[in-house]
Amino acid sequence: MISVSGELTVIAIDSTDIVREAHRIHNTTNVCSAALGRLLTAASLMGATLKGEDNSVTLRLNGDGPAGVVIAVSDFEGNVRGYISDPRVSLPLNGHGKLDVAGAVGRTGSLTVMKDLGLKEPYVGQVPIVSGEIAEDLTSYFAISEQLPSVCALGVLCAPQTEEIITAGGFIIQLLPTATDETIDMVERGLSDLPAVTTMLTDGLSPEEICRKALPDFELELLDESETAYRCNCSKQRVEKALLSMGTEELTGLLEDEKTEVSCHFCDKNTLSRGPISNSF
Repeated sequence: MISVSGELTVIAIDSTDIVREAHRIHNTTNVCSAALGRLLTAASLMGATLKGEDNSVTLRLNGDGPAGVVIAVSDFEGNVRGYISDPRVSLPLNGHGKLDVAGAVGRTGSLTVMKDLGLKEPYVGQVPIVSGEIAEDLTSYFAISEQLPSVCALGVLCAPQTEEIITAGGFIIQLLPTATDETIDMVERGLSDLPAVTTMLTDGLSPEEICRKALPDFELELLDESETAYRCNCSKQRVEKALLSMGTEELTGLLEDEKTEVSCHFCDKNTLSRGPISNSF
């Protein structure tokens, strides 16, 4: 959505189904569901703003926390896939009684954003982790790497005992060059008493309604809507190409191991086993 005055844009998503699928595939604990779910939500929001069908965006959070590296990849429609190094990390709640995402991810490290826009080289931006809460880290990335003053809110609500994903979502507000100090004041007023994203989704608000609730002082125009999903693009053909690029010596070593199999980090499917590797070789 864009303000009629042309001062800002806002995009929101209900990513509950996406995060539920990620939890099913990776068997994440609540704190890891929150970490991976927030990054998947952010990637989907950013991917949906891409223009070309072959465009993609990859977010890589590399912190010093026990969960390890967290990765999320989105296509131009906002369909995402992701991975977390250790999905079974479990931590006590933080001092605010909430999931300790920063503790799982780490408070030292980097957030890398790679955009493949179909050009000769992808765009790569990297910023230090500022909090490990992901939304704040993404806000820092936009300010430093893209010079876009932004507000980012991401949330994942999990059932404490069953690890069920109750709801998930987020929004990103970005100020355009035409924004004035008054615009900033209006944005801040709108956000001052705004409930958490997960609270608004639990109350039944749609992404469009969340945008309007976050920016009550602005007249917003809806530009587009789309359905997004957790979607992996792995295939036997892609894996075969990757294997062939390893060279004869390494492939021969794989063939000599009767237990060799290739699985996808993003969807956990066994794409190839020893037999197909032999045939492709």
